[in-house]
Amino acid sequence: MQDTQLALEFWRAGVAAVDGYLATLNATQTVDRPDQIVAVGKAAGAMARAAAERFGDVPSLVVTKDGHGDDLPEHIAVFEASHPVPDIRSLTAGRVLRETVEHLPPASHLLLLVSGGASSLAEDLVAGKTLDDLEALNRMLLADGLDIGAMNKERRKLSRIKGGGLLAHFPGARATVLAISDVPGDDLGVIGSGIGALPETHGFEAQTSIIASNAHARDAAALAAQQAGLEVLANEEAMHDDYLSVAARIGARLRQMPKGVLVFGGEPTVILPDNPGRGGRNQALALALAREIAGQSGVTVIVGGTDGTDGPTDAAGAIVTGETWTEEAEDYLRRADSGSFLDKAGALLVTGPTGTNVMDLVIAIRG
Repeated sequence: MQDTQLALEFWRAGVAAVDGYLATLNATQTVDRPDQIVAVGKAAGAMARAAAERFGDVPSLVVTKDGHGDDLPEHIAVFEASHPVPDIRSLTAGRVLRETVEHLPPASHLLLLVSGGASSLAEDLVAGKTLDDLEALNRMLLADGLDIGAMNKERRKLSRIKGGGLLAHFPGARATVLAISDVPGDDLGVIGSGIGALPETHGFEAQTSIIASNAHARDAAALAAQQAGLEVLANEEAMHDDYLSVAARIGARLRQMPKGVLVFGGEPTVILPDNPGRGGRNQALALALAREIAGQSGVTVIVGGTDGTDGPTDAAGAIVTGETWTEEAEDYLRRADSGSFLDKAGALLVTGPTGTNVMDLVIAIRG
C-alpha cells in the first residue's frame, strides 16, 4: 500500500505542476488587459478562471468538455460539448467561436487560451460537410490508431477554424495565444488541430506561448520522487506508439528495474475492434502492463491521462501491480474492454477533471 500511495503522490505532483489555473495565472502577469477572452479545450475552464482573476470581468467565452466548465464567474459564457467524438453542440460552439472572433473591433486585443480536446469540442465545418461526416471521421481516426499529428491533419480538412482558420477571421490589432500542450513537440499547429495557430498571413500583432507541457509534469513527478528519497531511473517521453508495443518495451524495463522510480510520458495509440468495450488508451496500456509484470513482487504502476479522463469514461486510467493480471483479463484486453476488468479488480484511477491536459503520465515504483 505504501508504494501505491507514493506513486499516487508522484503522479499528482506531476499533474499539479501543469495546473491550468496556475499556469495561466502566472503567464498572464505580463499580458496586457484584453478586450475579449476565448478559452477552448479540456482545460479551458481552469484557464478562463485564472484570466478572470487577473483581468476581471472582460467578456469571455469558454468551450470545454461536459463537466469541465462548472462554477465559473457569471460573466463567462460556457459551452460544453462532447469528447472524444463531437456532437451537434460542437458545431454550435465552433460557430459561436468564429462569430465572436470575427466581430471584434479593429483595435481589439484577443486573449486566446488553448488546450487539448479542442479538435472534438469546437468545429465550424467547411461548406458541404455535415455532423455525420465529422462524427464518422473522428470515429475512424480514433479506431485506426493514428498519432495525434496524423489525426489532426485529417480533421483540419473539414474545418473553417482549425489550422489557423480561427485567427484568420480576427480583424483586430493584437492576439495573445497561451497554450497547454498535449502533443509531441509542443507544436501550436497541432494542439487542438491548430485552433490557436496563426494563419499564414495576418495583419495583427501576435504573441504565442506554451505555458505547460508533458515535460513539466514529468519533471515535477521526478522531483517529488527524489524528495521522497527514491532514485529516478528514467524520465522520458517514451509512449508514442501502439499501446502493445509501449507495454512490451516498458514491461521489459519494469521486470528488471531495481529499487526506484520510472517516469514516462506521451500518448499511446489503440486500434479498436468493432464494438469495443469500456475504457481508453490508458486503461488498455495499464492492463497490458499488468500482463507484463504478472507475478512480479514490489512493482506498482500508475497510468493516467493528466486531464482526469481516458477515452469516453470517467476514469483517468488505472493502478496495477504484479497481482492485477489474471487469465480472465486476456479476453478483456482483446475486446478493448480493459476498463470493465480493471473496475472489477478495483484498479481504476478516478480523479475527476484536473484542469489541465498534457498527454498521459506513467509512474512506476519498486519499493
